[in-house]
Amino acid sequence: MKNGIRQREHLSVNLVEKNVNTLDENETVSNTFDVLKFFFPHLRNVGRIYPDVIIGKEKTGVSFALGISSVKRENHSYLKHALTSLVSRMTPSEVKDAVVIVSIADNTEDYLKSVVDMITKRFKRQLNSGSLEVISIPAFFYPDMSHAKQSTEDSQKLERWRIKQVLDFCFLMLYAQPKAMYYLQLQDDIIAKKMYFTKISDFVHNITSNDWFYIEFSILGFIGKLFKSEDLTDFVRFFLMFYKDKPIDLLLEDFFRVKMCNPGETLEKCAERNKQIRVKYKPSLFQYVDIQSSFPVPEQYYKDSHNSNIFKNDQNHSLGKKWHNKD
Repeated sequence: MKNGIRQREHLSVNLVEKNVNTLDENETVSNTFDVLKFFFPHLRNVGRIYPDVIIGKEKTGVSFALGISSVKRENHSYLKHALTSLVSRMTPSEVKDAVVIVSIADNTEDYLKSVVDMITKRFKRQLNSGSLEVISIPAFFYPDMSHAKQSTEDSQKLERWRIKQVLDFCFLMLYAQPKAMYYLQLQDDIIAKKMYFTKISDFVHNITSNDWFYIEFSILGFIGKLFKSEDLTDFVRFFLMFYKDKPIDLLLEDFFRVKMCNPGETLEKCAERNKQIRVKYKPSLFQYVDIQSSFPVPEQYYKDSHNSNIFKNDQNHSLGKKWHNKD
């Protein structure tokens, strides 16, 4: 990492910037990453596993941590719009009780610098208050992914992209775990509905049973899934056991099936029987905004059928551009 990113002395906000070598011995947050050494032998000789860059105030003791994984796309970045949507639709009291974590899961130097520059310029107030943090996943974290199972070059690229996404989410979940009671998984290409945070907080606090496994605030893939932070290590362990085999949203379904379903029971019947355990909130509170996938394939359009009309009528987001849907 170049010093130009690590040392940003011109910033007027009081930010924390660390690397693994500057951590104090009594810091416990990095212990959450020790689980990685069980699954990845190449990490067992590493002292402390920790993000390369931290920009923020390392806020803890809040109710909600919102994790955003961000990677470089071919032609466009949606991160600014996603962050604007998220932070502008929280009340001042909600901002105090949450932390948004942007995890840069891309070692491209120019992309890392562009994200840091954009956030420190446009979201300085959120950084200063501690409600926004930026981390960068260290390159040494990733295992060798050159031995893909697929035969064609495109399918190998897709497989590596899918495997890396599972690993990116796992790293972010472990980093967020000590910070909050609940963890919400997001991406850099989403837009949030108005009052999304109020709806999530009210729903969680008013839920009749605390035995829920996870709550779906969006039906789109792994996005909008809320977990109890105390359970995140169990989820990460399962994901890492099978990270080479399936996308993370399918692994989440598999984990639910293993934990909650009877032998021979269909997923649909199991989900209905356990609807108080695997809770679905409707309508969805998040929608994909991207028409440029993070994987270099033809443009992808995602639509939540429960959500499309709601988001079409939700025009007051002040994002500078409209999100796109395609039937």
